[in-house]
Amino acid sequence: MEYITAKWLHILSSTLLFGTGIGTAYYMICATLTRSPPIVAAVGKNVVTADWLFTATTIVIQPLTGFYLIYLAGIPLTARWISWSIGLYLLAAACWLPVVWLQIKMQRLAAEARDSNTHLPASYWRYFRLWIALGIPAFFALVVVFYLMVAKPV
Repeated sequence: MEYITAKWLHILSSTLLFGTGIGTAYYMICATLTRSPPIVAAVGKNVVTADWLFTATTIVIQPLTGFYLIYLAGIPLTARWISWSIGLYLLAAACWLPVVWLQIKMQRLAAEARDSNTHLPASYWRYFRLWIALGIPAFFALVVVFYLMVAKPV
């Protein structure tokens, strides 16, 4: 029962982590493409909130439950799929930290543009391109981690 509970928590938190990431990215991209500062500011605020509520908590729960499952199953940390999973997870986390900072900056710039009734500034678009550039490797890293969790290749 202990293993099943830990596995359920691990799968649930991975689903929340991945789902929140895809969902917030989708809405942030859609909002940005409107070029409307009021829309970008409102959606950006919700994206930042969702990241703190869901992504920040699951990014902590994932390794805790993952290492506990490894321990319970007696899998060595040196197993190739474990090593790859850890490395790719760390890559995704390393991309996520600056993404949160960028989202906060982008939301503030959109709110300033909304309040001053101007267009999104050039700095917003630079941040947006960097946000996309960091999101792509994080996304694919987590896709591969999902595969490794399921397939457990030797």
